[in-house]
This record gives sequence, C-alpha cells and structure tokens, in this order.
Amino acid sequence: MKIIADTHCHTSASGHAYCSVLEMVAAAAKKKLWAVGITDHGRTTPNSPGDWYFENLWVIPKIIDGVYVLKGMEANIWDYDGNLDASNLVFSRLNWIVASMHPETLKPIHDVDACTNAWLNVAKNPFVNVIGHSGEERYKYDYEKVIPEFASNGKLVEINNGSFRVRKGSIENCKKIALICKKHGAYVIVNSDSHFSTQVGNVNLALEMLKEIDFPDELIINGYKNKFEDYLKNHTNFFS
Repeated sequence: MKIIADTHCHTSASGHAYCSVLEMVAAAAKKKLWAVGITDHGRTTPNSPGDWYFENLWVIPKIIDGVYVLKGMEANIWDYDGNLDASNLVFSRLNWIVASMHPETLKPIHDVDACTNAWLNVAKNPFVNVIGHSGEERYKYDYEKVIPEFASNGKLVEINNGSFRVRKGSIENCKKIALICKKHGAYVIVNSDSHFSTQVGNVNLALEMLKEIDFPDELIINGYKNKFEDYLKNHTNFFS
C-alpha cells in the first residue's frame, strides 16, 4: 500500500527540524502525495514558534505544486487533564491538529490511570484530529478503554514511522495499539513525523508492522484519497 497524504511534518520553525514549508511541499509533490500536513510543535516545546506563527499560517496557499497543504500544529499535552498548549482561538485558525505527549513538556510519571485520563479528555477535544505517537512506554494508557473513545470522537490513531527509528521502546506498544484499532474498527493514519524533506512520505517501517499483523488496508485512512477527503470535509474546516 502507498499513502496519499503525510500529515505530520515539521519545518525549521519547530527549532529542531531543517527545511522550509516550500521544501517539505516540494518533497511531497515529488512523492506524488495528494496532501501534506505542516505540523510544527506547539509553543511549550523548546525553541518552537509562538501563537502568531500559527495564526499567520493562512498566508500559505491551500494548494502548492498540486499538493493540498494542511496548516496545523503538533500540540503538546502539557498536563494529565489532557490540556493542550494553545488556545481554542489559535486552533480555530488551523485545520489540522496532532496531539502528542513529549517528555520535554509533560513529565513522565509512569501512571497508566493518569495517562488514560489525559487521553480520554483529549478524545473529547473537538479540534484534535490525530492522536500522535501514543505508544511511548513512559505514557502507557489503557488502550482497550481509550481507543474506542478515539474512534467514536473521530480521532485518527497515528502509527508513526519515526517511532520505529527514535522511539524503539514503543514498537511493541504500537503493535498492541494497532491490534486494538483493528479489533474495534478504528481508523489509523500512518505518518512520517519528518524533520527533513527527504523523510516526507517515508512510512515503510510503520506499514511493514501493519502488514505483519494483517491490519486491514481499509482502516488506514490516508491510504485512500476518497476516505481522507471525506474525513477533511466532515471533521475539519479545510474546505470551508
């Protein structure tokens, strides 16, 4: 299977990535992707941009070189109540939100109940589209309890290719998460989490794992243009 969109990508604005928006979009066009998501880190990540950066993303055209450009953020979950590091006003000016836990912005306490509570609250957040790389062992949660809530609230569970390179301790958890998504018919989205243009659209490791567990292709939402476009129409303001 090939993906038609890579919706978790970082530019140099994130402070630890190395390419511009145009370079990332050009890489997506070269890979013949239908869409790419520009999702720089929220403001509590060290050296990340402030609210004005995200509020001003509207200046980027909706389509560049034939590629639809989602203007978004990888928002940090900064407490165990599931609060995110941007206001609803900022989120309303974007059209794609990935919510993630990072040790730089949320101190790991190795408490399954606390992480479960955080993710259950994130599931209710109407602005969130993607549950970012949630297989991290330090933030383990009750997958059986939470994943059906993600599905019923229209959240896409990310299988993050970067986890197979830089978060190898989470690989088995990623597999467990995918199996529970398979069991409950929850949509996943396979992303690169690219921090350099050559990584855009590179999701081979994640797809290999999904193939190993016989994960249904039809539940990979960015494997199909019609499914992904329908999601954008029904769950975002992208076509507004």
